[in-house]
Amino acid sequence: MATKKKSAVPGPKLVTRSTGASLFPWIGLALIIVLLDQVTKITVERTFAYAETLPITGFFNLIKVYNPGAAFSFLGDAGGWQRWLFLGIAIGAVVFCIYMMSKNASQRLFCFALSLIMAGAIGNGIDRVVHGHVIDFLDFYWTGIGHFPAFNIADIGISVGAVLFVLDELRRVNKS
Repeated sequence: MATKKKSAVPGPKLVTRSTGASLFPWIGLALIIVLLDQVTKITVERTFAYAETLPITGFFNLIKVYNPGAAFSFLGDAGGWQRWLFLGIAIGAVVFCIYMMSKNASQRLFCFALSLIMAGAIGNGIDRVVHGHVIDFLDFYWTGIGHFPAFNIADIGISVGAVLFVLDELRRVNKS
């Protein structure tokens, strides 16, 4: 009976050299969030007319709006060059997140936070490449106060990731 010989050249692995921890869960999480983000945006893009609103509750609507800028439409009316600036920032954020996760792959909360931020950067970056703007569709409002700027799943990833990143840092500072 012949036995299989293991290859002397291992395939690509998402494992860090220093800790042996895998990046696979964090990359996988980011890809799931990007997929969810893109599926929801495609659904809204195909289902709604621009600015069409579907009331869901007394404080929440689905709406299709475009944001050529950043958070709260920052630089939204800058003439188009901001598309490439924000795409460059997104690419830089993804590279930075992967680098930091590879250096700290065993730190779960830290990598979870970076994975969420990375997913959001990728999701909104895809929109900027494909559409020239980000598709937003989640609209929360309070009677008498007004509407919070519309956002999407990628924005949730970035926001939750940023909060977790700060909490992880505060936890680390309190330990030392």
